[in-house]
Parts: sequence; C-alpha cells; structure tokens
Amino acid sequence: MTQDLEQWLGRRQTVTDTVSVVQVRQMAATLDDAVRMTQPDSAALPAGWHWLYFNPMEIHSKLGSDGHPLRGDFLPPVELPRRMWAGSRLKWTRAFSVGSVVEKSSEIIKLTRKSGRSGDMVFVTVSHSYSDVQGPVLTEEHDIVYRGNPSEDEKAALSELAAKVAQSGFSAERSFERQGEHSKAVHADPVMLFRYSAATFNGHRIHYDLDYSRQIEGYPGLVVHGPLIATLLLGFVENQIAPGRSIKSFEFRAHRPTFDFSEFHLHASSTDDKNTLNLWSTNNLGQVGLDGRVTLA
Repeated sequence: MTQDLEQWLGRRQTVTDTVSVVQVRQMAATLDDAVRMTQPDSAALPAGWHWLYFNPMEIHSKLGSDGHPLRGDFLPPVELPRRMWAGSRLKWTRAFSVGSVVEKSSEIIKLTRKSGRSGDMVFVTVSHSYSDVQGPVLTEEHDIVYRGNPSEDEKAALSELAAKVAQSGFSAERSFERQGEHSKAVHADPVMLFRYSAATFNGHRIHYDLDYSRQIEGYPGLVVHGPLIATLLLGFVENQIAPGRSIKSFEFRAHRPTFDFSEFHLHASSTDDKNTLNLWSTNNLGQVGLDGRVTLA
C-alpha cells in the first residue's frame, strides 16, 4: 500500500438526509409494489432501502469516466479503474422511519492491497453509523474493491457465460450450485436497473450503458447492482419467508456478477438457529453470486 493511500485511514465525513417518500415511491415502483407506491409512509422503511439515501451527489464536471465521482475527496485516490461492491455487514437497532431526518457518519477503517491470479486489488472498508432524533438506527461496514481492467482470461470466461445462457436459456430445470429450501426467480431487466440507478443517484455506467459495460469493463451485459440483489434478498425474507418479523442483522459477500440478460434466483435455507437464515443469490447460470446470512429479531 502506498503512503498516499495510508493517509486516508481514519478519514471521516458526516451527511444528513431525509427518508423522503419520493425515493420510497420510486423504489416501490421499481419493485412492482403498488401498495407501498400509493402509501409510501404507511409502514417503516424495508430493510436495505436505506441505500436509496445518503449517496454522493457531485456536479457533472467532477465525475470520472465510469460515472462515479472522482476519487480523492472522501474515498482514497486508488489508481485501479474498476470499482465494485464486495460486501457488507449490517446491524439494525430498529427500522428507519419514513419522513425522518437521519445523520450518517462514515469512517475509512481499513485499506488493503492484494495481488493474485485476477491481478492487483485494493480493498477499502468504510464504517457507517446512522442515527435520527430518537438515537441509533443502523451500523454498517461496507467493503469496496478496486480492480484493474479485465484480463483476456476474465473476458473469455464472461463471454462463455453469456454464450451458455444464450444457447440454453434459463428454465426451472437448470441446476443450481446450491439450492435453497426457498427460492424465487427474478429478472432484473435494463429498465429495472436504470430505475434503481436513478432512485439511488448511482451514475456507474456498468448498470445502464451497455457499450461501456462491454467495451470498457469487459462484461457481457449490464451488471445487476450488488445492493439491489441484497435488497431483493432482504425483501424475500420480510415478505415471503418470515412476514411480520423484523431483521436484526445481515452480512453478505459478492462472489460473481449477475447480468440483465436472463433470470437469476434468490435462495434461503434455515439453520440450527431458528432466528438465522442462510441467504444467497445464484447468477444467470445457477452459480452462487451473492452469499450471506440474516438474523431475525
């Protein structure tokens, strides 16, 4: 790790946002939730929907070529071009209230440089704490990974994935790397990805600019947002597996990207602890994409 990056350890920032009904309605529309779209403040904010808020807003001239704000302000000026959401660990004290004013305090707590078969990588971990007038609401650790441009091997593997999906399609008979006791098919098409990007004010071009995603970052299609998949998994628990129960904690790690060109699946299975579920997604070919665990209050 260079001395320049070490200087970013311990850097802090605080932002305040209102849990506005506007984004609640936008997210409800994106996820086809007609009831919540018409009654956005009738219940507490669903788990994971806090990612609609507190997102960096920068003028256009201060954006990088990937659509993200230029680095070197709060986040360190990592020289590697590709940025990905690697995982998170979240613990709720209670749910966010729609309409509340919330303060988010963030601190960079870890910086690690690694090299391996997939090339150089820099991991940045940011700790977030959220509170409103009633006190703490959520604590979260967010892992970001920066990587170099895709190797020829990586491009070939991603092209092979797309070819396999195009050749065979995706049917209920397809085998999964891991099958859950509960499962649900989801198709995050380009419209859903665009609307989620808009609701979160996320300018990262891999989610809506197909030419950029293919030609610059080497992906075979548009990339489904990691936090969108995580939010869908949390909604799967709240709405279908354990309706009426609130979520106490959730941790997940991203292993493989998922794309817009076919269905992917959400999975959940019980554990020895009746309050804990293993929760994961499988990508367009049935391989584990995002792997996690949720604890119910």
